[in-house]
Amino acid sequence: MRPVRIGLALAVGALVVSMLPASSPSVAHDPATPAGRASAQEFMAQREPTQQLVAAAAATCTNGQAAGYPCRNVDLLSFMPLSSIGGSQANDIWGWTDPQTGKEYALVGRRNGTSFVDVSNPTAPVYLGNLPAYQNRTAIWRDIKVYRDHAYVVADVSGHGMQVFDLTRLRGVTTPQTWTANTHYSRFGNSHNIAINEQTGYAYAVGTNTCSGGLHMVDIRTPKSPVYAGCVSNDGYTHDTQCVVYRGPDTTYTGREICVSSNEDTVTVVDVTTKSAPRQLSRIGYSGRAYTHQGWFTDNQRYFLLDDELDETRRGVRTQTYIWDLADLDAPRHIGTYSAPSGVQATDHNQYVKGSYSYQANYRAGLRILDLRNVASGQATEAGYFDIYPSSNSASMNGAWSTYPYYPSGIVVVSGIEQGLFVLQPRLS
Repeated sequence: MRPVRIGLALAVGALVVSMLPASSPSVAHDPATPAGRASAQEFMAQREPTQQLVAAAAATCTNGQAAGYPCRNVDLLSFMPLSSIGGSQANDIWGWTDPQTGKEYALVGRRNGTSFVDVSNPTAPVYLGNLPAYQNRTAIWRDIKVYRDHAYVVADVSGHGMQVFDLTRLRGVTTPQTWTANTHYSRFGNSHNIAINEQTGYAYAVGTNTCSGGLHMVDIRTPKSPVYAGCVSNDGYTHDTQCVVYRGPDTTYTGREICVSSNEDTVTVVDVTTKSAPRQLSRIGYSGRAYTHQGWFTDNQRYFLLDDELDETRRGVRTQTYIWDLADLDAPRHIGTYSAPSGVQATDHNQYVKGSYSYQANYRAGLRILDLRNVASGQATEAGYFDIYPSSNSASMNGAWSTYPYYPSGIVVVSGIEQGLFVLQPRLS
């Protein structure tokens, strides 16, 4: 059961290790908490059928439109509807750049599998086939990350575990195939999300049926031989996390492996350097919280941008991004809140920082790009957008699920739940 929260409590230096996974029925957000149930229930209630769309060619954003999509400073390079990349509906997305060939690929999660798409020619992407869900266990929530040319795929459905797929198998493929995983990891069943620290070679499955829903740590330094490494369970269910080798301003933790987690109602910071003895450094709530969903460090690892999935519907506010100062990992401070322009009340979902920008997938508002050059003052401004759900910017869970902005070419891909795969080109100063 998730620990009770008391105000803006700090739990500094608390030991949070559990050597053996503890059972927790945490499927599709944590059912043990009102916020977890509400988030899952809202998503299920707002489901819409797959849109019957056709592929779209490149279109420059001109006078606020590109091929019928509202936009600003972002061009459409191509669009592939779900029917052309395996069907069903989409969820998470990630990317891989082949270090040998330089080719860029999109890895698109779907309810019944994972699609592989060659986007190295972004105006003419090529679908390379499907990795079916493990034992055909379909799931609304699927998540994918990459380490050393391998994809790690989890799903929030009982018994799915983690699929490991060697991405170098895509080399030379030109026609769609049905793929099989190289390895299956079964120490957990369901997992809501997965994070990977590529510097250390550890994966962190969160929201699983183990570790009370907290971080289930896996050693993937030998990519096809994942090994269980430990638990972080003291703070209960973790919805998402980012784990880094810390090089930010708090010199106490320089070189330590630090995870900053979005734990439904708090930002929780944990030192996981020693997997057998992780230590919780801080656990902070904030005014207006409804469902602490996901966040990402700025490149200098001082500031952390957080999205809350239910504040728009619960409080009637415009899309919010909470800005945190983590100069002291033992005492994070909420220093400002960005509000989207008037008329944009979309629920925010996932964001990733690259350079001076945060690339956000905000459901019905599509891709939103924030300029972070004034983040030290607790401020951000909107630098551009591409709205994949033109009919509405309201607070409902349809449209853009996630985005991936880390290709060397500078393209950005977005997964649309009911739409498909968008390949975009931001034009930022």
